[in-house]
Amino acid sequence: MLEIKSLSKSFYSGSGKKRVILDELNLTVNDGESVAIVGPSGSGKTTLLNMVGALDHPDAGEVLLDGESVFSKNEKQLAEFRNQSIGFVFQLHHLLPQLNLVENILLPVIARQKKVDDPSRQRAETLTQKLGIRELQNQKPGELSGGECQRTAVARALINQPKIVLADEPTGALDQHSSDQLADLLLQLNKEEKTSLIVVTHSMSLASKMDKIYQLENGKLQLVQS
Repeated sequence: MLEIKSLSKSFYSGSGKKRVILDELNLTVNDGESVAIVGPSGSGKTTLLNMVGALDHPDAGEVLLDGESVFSKNEKQLAEFRNQSIGFVFQLHHLLPQLNLVENILLPVIARQKKVDDPSRQRAETLTQKLGIRELQNQKPGELSGGECQRTAVARALINQPKIVLADEPTGALDQHSSDQLADLLLQLNKEEKTSLIVVTHSMSLASKMDKIYQLENGKLQLVQS
């Protein structure tokens, strides 16, 4: 479903020195598959995730979703692609403090269609039930624990039924118990929703739960567990 072909990305330091981050990198992720990407800090894990999610452009190479090139789209089409095909979960939940839990979950719906219809409200209800936060729907982020905020962020990522969820250190700010709970919920939803999942993490405990683990180092991906 997702194909990354010969993806390359470099950055230049203030002195003009070129640093290669991704070096003709290749990866295929099948429908419903869960993949972990591990590697040292600064190895390009987040850069790679940003390419898949069309938040950044490569110097060369392609990202194909169902055979269609992501970077052939114009800016309006890319915005629609990010909204409808990709769900993002970051280390920090990025919830809006003035909105309650369910309002935060429904933000991508409002961005897409300007109003919230009944099917979207029903889906939000279903997701909060699956994630164990249904009773907290009227609470604001400041009234929630870190784990509850991150579960809300997962529900927000899934509200538009994306093809892929991209999670960048989703458990990095949580204690071990909350991390384990969130990891199990992510994988449960990955299977139930048949949504592909790519997780960037330093946690081998989280990575080991995925179908495959890739190591990113020196711009290349190496399969280390399948």
